[in-house]
Amino acid sequence: MKRPVDLGDCRPINDVVSLIGDKWTVLVISLLGDGAMRFSELKTSIGAISQKMLTTTLRSLERDGYVTRTVFPTIPPRVDYELTALGRDLLVPVKGLRDWALANRDRVADARMKFDAKNRKVVKIGLRKAS
Repeated sequence: MKRPVDLGDCRPINDVVSLIGDKWTVLVISLLGDGAMRFSELKTSIGAISQKMLTTTLRSLERDGYVTRTVFPTIPPRVDYELTALGRDLLVPVKGLRDWALANRDRVADARMKFDAKNRKVVKIGLRKAS
């Protein structure tokens, strides 16, 4: 019998991985993988994200050292975001996860449909017995 791997205290792992698991982080990191972008370019490229959520995501990425923010003293001020060396390291697994998700989304959708159909039958059967 295989023994579980002792990862010790999982808090450091959870602390780092929690941001990466955020809904928008994978997309922002992927987009910045092509080079520096302005806030408005990121917002346009993502589309469905609110200005507040993009700001929050970028600040979290900057705080953790994945992204740099450069303000240019123009009118209006120009702000560019770019991956740091740490961010470029993160880009490798992020792109892998993104590519895997895109390649397998139909399989996941199919599994969900089968699961939901199976569980609807169980609920209907349970309701009939209760009546």
